[in-house]
Amino acid sequence: MYLLDTSALLSHFRGEAGAEQVQRLFDDDEAQILIASPSLPEMARRLRDLGFPESEIDRVVGQYREAVCEVVPIDAEIAWQSYDLIRRVPDRLPLVDALIASAARSRQARLTHRDRHFRVLPESVVTQLDLERPAGEGSPKPGPT
Repeated sequence: MYLLDTSALLSHFRGEAGAEQVQRLFDDDEAQILIASPSLPEMARRLRDLGFPESEIDRVVGQYREAVCEVVPIDAEIAWQSYDLIRRVPDRLPLVDALIASAARSRQARLTHRDRHFRVLPESVVTQLDLERPAGEGSPKPGPT
């Protein structure tokens, strides 16, 4: 099970580094792919900042929303767990990132990202697939062909 951070969604959409790894996850019938609810407006905002028209933003975000098994809602428990993550690390962990990491943790999903902020979290707290690592280091196995 994988929870895609907004950075993973954007790298996939834009064909940036890590896009192939994300595509392999989407192609793998065994992979359960999740996103956290804060990623929806975060992705929309980033697309708007990049100059996409609203109709395209709605279409793209809607397609990703439909492509995943679950959009994990942020309830009171996940919200409070995000504070626990923030206080565990000495470096700054932005609140939205802490919410997304807590959503992954709540589903025992592997947090998949291209975000340096998550690197402060130990694997014992939340397992991660960092898309900026070279292929072979934490990469998912390819899906069936």
